[in-house]
Amino acid sequence: MSDSNARDSQVSAPSTYVFDDPDNPVSARFPALAADFDAGTIRHLAAIGVGAGSRCLEVGGGGGSIAAWLSSRVGPTGHVLVTDIDTHFLESMNLPHTEIRRHDIVTDPLPKASFDFVHVRLVLLHVHEREQALANMIAALKPGGWLLGEDFDVSVSPDPSLDSGETLSTTYLAMTRIMTERGVDRMFGRRLFGRFQALGLVDVGAEGRSFMWSAGSPGPALMRTNFEQLRADMIAAGYVTEDEFEHDLAALGNADFRMPSPVLWAAWGRKRADSTTLAQ
Repeated sequence: MSDSNARDSQVSAPSTYVFDDPDNPVSARFPALAADFDAGTIRHLAAIGVGAGSRCLEVGGGGGSIAAWLSSRVGPTGHVLVTDIDTHFLESMNLPHTEIRRHDIVTDPLPKASFDFVHVRLVLLHVHEREQALANMIAALKPGGWLLGEDFDVSVSPDPSLDSGETLSTTYLAMTRIMTERGVDRMFGRRLFGRFQALGLVDVGAEGRSFMWSAGSPGPALMRTNFEQLRADMIAAGYVTEDEFEHDLAALGNADFRMPSPVLWAAWGRKRADSTTLAQ
């Protein structure tokens, strides 16, 4: 019998995720992120050794595309624990060899020294207590286990002075302003390498990847979802007018739309084989 519908009995703290949308948990964001970034994530997970029999922790399972890959990869001798603050979409997938748990990576407990691999993507930039979250994940690793973290660095943004076709809209700037005000570290991906080293991981490496988003690519769908979810907040704050918002939203559908995606940094590191815990 699959344990994919197991739930954590604890009540987690309220989400601080900027794009949390309880009325639309299955949005265009999930497939857009998967289409752009899953191939690189899977390449890194395979490179650090995820395979048959592995015990894996997926933090912030989101749309479940990486959880599904992990489930198929570890097979019947392995196990995957997938956590998220909202597990609505994950529970409908009914993945084998997989437990789904509602969980806050900062405040809710994890089994110590239990996982061969821990993966987290696009979670830590939204978490205010990032150091505690990282410490909790490292503590959950077995000695010799690997942590793979992926987060955005949006220091690369549309710049019409470099390419007149790139779109830097008032709504995009308003969105980034709201994110910063709410504690999102929009450059945390670049910091991952240094944080992994400082926390005592070894064999640390990192890679950044980015794409030029254009009409027909996943980017406009992702940006549309982000804009629409923050619409009321951006307008209420006076950062964008109704007319500006509608103009910028429509521009995402233009045939000549283009903008560079944020850089998704992937960093990996291994817990020392002689370590009992690196963090509590």
